[in-house]
Amino acid sequence: MARTVIAHLDVDAFYASVELLRHPDLKGKPVIVSGSGPRAVVTTASYEARRFGVGSAMPTARARRLCPEAILIPPDFPAYREMSERVMALVREAVPTVEQVGLDEAYLDLSDLVVPKAGMRRLQHHVLASTGLGVSIGIGPNKLVAKVCSDLDKPRGLVAMSIEQACERFAEAPPSLVPGIGPKTAERLKAMGITTLRALREADPEAVRGGFGPRYGDDLVRRAGFIGSTTLSEHRETVSRSNERTFDTDIADREEMERVLQSLADGLCETLRRKEARGRTISIKVRLDDFTTVTRARTIDHAVADAETVGAIARELLRAYGPPRPVRLLGVRMAGFESEAGPEAPAEGQLGLAI
Repeated sequence: MARTVIAHLDVDAFYASVELLRHPDLKGKPVIVSGSGPRAVVTTASYEARRFGVGSAMPTARARRLCPEAILIPPDFPAYREMSERVMALVREAVPTVEQVGLDEAYLDLSDLVVPKAGMRRLQHHVLASTGLGVSIGIGPNKLVAKVCSDLDKPRGLVAMSIEQACERFAEAPPSLVPGIGPKTAERLKAMGITTLRALREADPEAVRGGFGPRYGDDLVRRAGFIGSTTLSEHRETVSRSNERTFDTDIADREEMERVLQSLADGLCETLRRKEARGRTISIKVRLDDFTTVTRARTIDHAVADAETVGAIARELLRAYGPPRPVRLLGVRMAGFESEAGPEAPAEGQLGLAI
């Protein structure tokens, strides 16, 4: 039976590393890539800043309290996309089957390599020499093991494990170590007395199913046993595209909200036109000042990409909802693209509550 070998490649502190290449005088200093508004969040941070506890998605105000000496740099996504293309081109030169899952990470099929670890060490050196960026790589028999391994020895780590080795090494680790088991799920498991991956593997399957439902319950037990997918998709279809804005100060004026929605629709449709994409399902996202988040959507008969139509529908959806409180965030989303079999977005008037 043919073996399966999967790698997960992750560019170390990608955005911060790109900025350090552009500003070499900042090397060795704590750098935070983030906007500067009062509600900005950290996009990423250099390892020097991470030592102070700074992490991605953390409010920038808190990050600055943790690391007052940090240097704040605004994100430059066109530069990051350009560097991502360079890195992924090098990856595809080395490995024929690559599933890119973000600007800075990808899964690689190494099954045909005679010595996978040596091949990945060469790739690390090649990426560093060609771009100046370090990458960490995890290797395993499936995506799950590879992903966990890539996080173990950053920066420029290279770790390989079997399923059995992963189960043994992480037996006493919390369930949240494993991708797909988030903080809320971990808290619910803790309430059931399950605080380690070993305990989750050995738990009564019926009890786990009872707490999380049959499908998700079984999936949790599989993840605890490091059973994961071995299938790579080289072509990832875009399910939706969106454009959002978080306000520095909550807004309550309805006309201003509608102006913002039209501006968001303009930007979204400009992207859709560049991608030669059109969709049938237009939705809005509204986050109130108390963090209640709702979505409303409408599916129309024909696919569109013009800002006038998208903006008009977005405004109608906003009026139908009628935000009862000042608004913290607004967003416009397009789904149901022509290439899709059919949209799965909620029907018009359906309300979604984020929990």
